[in-house]
Amino acid sequence: MAANIMEADAAAGDQGMNDRISELRAFDDAKAGVKGLVDAGITKVINHGIPDSVLEEILLDGVRRFYEQDTEVKKEWYTRDTTRRVVYNSNFDLYSAPSANWRDTIFCPMAPDLPKPDELPLRYYDRVYQASNEAGSFLFQLLSVALGLKPDHLEDMGCAEGLTLLCHYYPMCPQPELTLGTSQHTDGDFLTVLLNDQVSGLQVLHQNQWVDVPPLVSNDRFFSSEHRVLANNVTPRISVACFFRSDLSASSKLYGPIEELLSEDNPPKYRATTVKDYVTYYNTKGLDRTSALLHYRI
Repeated sequence: MAANIMEADAAAGDQGMNDRISELRAFDDAKAGVKGLVDAGITKVINHGIPDSVLEEILLDGVRRFYEQDTEVKKEWYTRDTTRRVVYNSNFDLYSAPSANWRDTIFCPMAPDLPKPDELPLRYYDRVYQASNEAGSFLFQLLSVALGLKPDHLEDMGCAEGLTLLCHYYPMCPQPELTLGTSQHTDGDFLTVLLNDQVSGLQVLHQNQWVDVPPLVSNDRFFSSEHRVLANNVTPRISVACFFRSDLSASSKLYGPIEELLSEDNPPKYRATTVKDYVTYYNTKGLDRTSALLHYRI
C-alpha cells in the first residue's frame, strides 16, 4: 500500500512538473511571439485564421471602391467636422503639420457603438470589425502574457473598448521624391492592427535606419515604433489601420504605467492621463516627427 501511495505521489509530482514545464514553454513562446513588438515595435501576424478572400473584399471592394468612384459622390462625405460619425478628408492635421502628406483618409469609430449601415460609405464594414476584433483580442492576450500578467489583463483594463478605423488611400504621385504618403510619426493608441495591399511603401525606423515593411502602459517595456509611408508614382496604395484604445466617453479614467510592472528598480516613467486628454493632445500636435508620450514623461 505504501509503495502504491509513493508511486501515486511520484506520478502526481511528475505530472505537476510536466504541467509547469508546459506553462513555462507556453509563456516563453508567447514572448517569442511578440519579439518583433519588443525589439522594433512592429510584427507581422501570420496564421490569424482570417481568410484571404475576406481581406481582399475589405481592401478592394470595400475601401478601393469608395476612393475610386466619382469625385462628386465622395464630396458628400468630405468634412473637417470631427463631431461627425464619419470623417473623410485629406490630412487631418493640415493646418498644424509642417507639411502636407499625399493621402486621403476615412476616419470612423467602430466601437463601443457599431455604426449603422447608412452611416458609412464603405462596404463590408462588419467584416472589418469582426476581423480586427479577433486579431486584436489575440494580440492583447499575447502582450499581457509577455508582460508577465494574466492573458486578459490589458483587455480588462479597457485597452480594447474603443476601435477606430482609418482607411488610407495613397494616390499615384507625379513627384514622390518631394513628399511622403504619411510623415514620420508614432501612433497614439494602445495597439494598431494594419491591413494593407501588396503595394510597398510602409517603413519602420529601427536602429536609426528606415526599414521597408513588406506587404504608456507598459512603462517602456513595449514602444510605439516610428514609421512612415513613401509616396510612389506607379500605383495607388491602400491600407486599413485598426486603432484599439479605451472608450473615449469614459473620460475620467486615468491610464498610467501598470502597477504590477513597477518596483523600486522600475519606477513609473510617465504620469497618468485620460485617453480623451491624450488623444486631444495627439491630434493638436499632429504628425510632427515626435512622440506624444514625451509630453507625459516624468
